[in-house]
Amino acid sequence: MKTLADLFEHTLKDVYYAENALTKALPKVSKAVKNPDLKKAVDGHLKETKGQIETLKKVFGTIGVKPEGEKCDAIEGLIKESEGLMEEATGTALDAGLLSAAQAVEHYEISRYGSLREWAKVLGNTEAHNLLTEILDQEKAANNKLTNLAVSSLNKKK
Repeated sequence: MKTLADLFEHTLKDVYYAENALTKALPKVSKAVKNPDLKKAVDGHLKETKGQIETLKKVFGTIGVKPEGEKCDAIEGLIKESEGLMEEATGTALDAGLLSAAQAVEHYEISRYGSLREWAKVLGNTEAHNLLTEILDQEKAANNKLTNLAVSSLNKKK
């Protein structure tokens, strides 16, 4: 990668891979969690993630590149962490751990989409900027929902 456009395309492929990997991982998380509110949040985010993949396809279209993923080690690590929790934790620890892992994913996505959005702006790609803003706003909202769930579920455990 030598240009910002190269980095934009590489990172776009990275998040495309990540979102597709999450569509495979989230059903396992949903099945593992016990808290009904957390399960509802995970299921809702799975649906949102599928919509984000469609939006990313449009972003690829703005740069004339076929939508394809490039292996993302970061998301692989975050998913592996969740899988470890599902094997080792139970009860409240399982739900709290998976909620925390879900927030780690959201923070990763927020950082990536924030960078991509600003790079699109610098590159003069207004359509990509607007599409990425839409996804970024969804990721921030998902993170806020998880934060509120964490606070409310921990307060109930006092």
